[in-house]
Amino acid sequence: MSVAVPVPEASRGSFREMWLITLGHSLTHWYPATFYLLLPIIGKELGLSYSQIGLIMTCQYIAGAVANIPGGVLVDTVGRKGVLMAVSLFWVGFPYLLMGFTHSYLMLLGCVALVGFGNSLWHPTAIPTLARRFPGRMGLVLSLHGMGGNVGDAIAPIVVGALLAVLSWREVVILNVVPGLAIALLLFVYLGTLRLGGKEREASGDGRTQSLAEYFRGVPELFRNRGLILLSTSSAFRAMTQNALLTFLPVFLAYELGYSPLWVGACMFALQAAGFAASPVAGHLSDRMGRKSVMMTSMAMTAVVLVFMALAGKSLAFVLFIAVLGFFLYAIRPVMQAWLLETTPKNMGGTSIGVLFGAQALGSSISPLLGGLIADQFGLVATFYFLAGTIVVANLFILFMPRTEVAKA
Repeated sequence: MSVAVPVPEASRGSFREMWLITLGHSLTHWYPATFYLLLPIIGKELGLSYSQIGLIMTCQYIAGAVANIPGGVLVDTVGRKGVLMAVSLFWVGFPYLLMGFTHSYLMLLGCVALVGFGNSLWHPTAIPTLARRFPGRMGLVLSLHGMGGNVGDAIAPIVVGALLAVLSWREVVILNVVPGLAIALLLFVYLGTLRLGGKEREASGDGRTQSLAEYFRGVPELFRNRGLILLSTSSAFRAMTQNALLTFLPVFLAYELGYSPLWVGACMFALQAAGFAASPVAGHLSDRMGRKSVMMTSMAMTAVVLVFMALAGKSLAFVLFIAVLGFFLYAIRPVMQAWLLETTPKNMGGTSIGVLFGAQALGSSISPLLGGLIADQFGLVATFYFLAGTIVVANLFILFMPRTEVAKA
């Protein structure tokens, strides 16, 4: 039997918490965005092939795929969400500091794997927390959280591109750890008591806590959920598109177009700034018009723009298409997250998001290596045709999603 439990309107304090969580989210994206800009420089310094560059990101996302589901279990049973978010942010930033002291390709792979483990804790913790606090405006609130990621993705290339004009990449990664440590400390201080039990739980609106035995009794039902399977599979193919693009777009701009690190950073800023603008629009429209129509439209337009980019080759039009691509590619992230939480049991929110991001990490781990192999064999432009194909496949899975699928409370 499903029982509807009214959730009180969020207090002013909850909005402060939302913006702090959003700021933390921006830092979890800041570090990978920094690394994408550094990849062409590291690749030249270590004499790496395209496939070796792709393998770096593959290792990071394989680690994330392995760790996402255990991270979701931890969130749904242990609680202490503020502590988990602080630990996650620290764990994402610190391995990049270690990279500044390594000259070994294998050590580099080990560091990016640690980043993947750290990132696996953030989304299963933050997204269900925000969704439970703002149930009537879930799409909009998750889009604001997503905008935090876009801000980190957008600003990092500009800042780091400018720093690389005067500092070495090793000096940049050492300096870069400071903002992450500062925000992790703020999360620990202000949200460290946020847990899944007692008065603190009640005030935060996170829902009831549960034992491990209760949790594992609910796992079979979760994995029989049609929405979870279809959305996670679609998300895996969409992540293939996104991560291979983020890996090889800076390489294309640096190697094929001869852009400096500053101009590469500016192009990546355009990609993310467009996503920043699209996210709240898509979130709000999905709250009003439905998740399915917004997602299918955005994915279809992503495929079209990728084909035009491949046809544009080395022309100026290629750069202009980057911003258009960012608008459609990033618009659907909060929509997919909101849709998933609406179709899965509420007491399994952390695990549901863990499965979603685990699937995304799996897709993200495959595509950079495949993209690198395609680029080595046929050239970098061929990789963009491959990415257009992956986003089309992602859209096909959305076709089979029902318009409404109500989860148990």
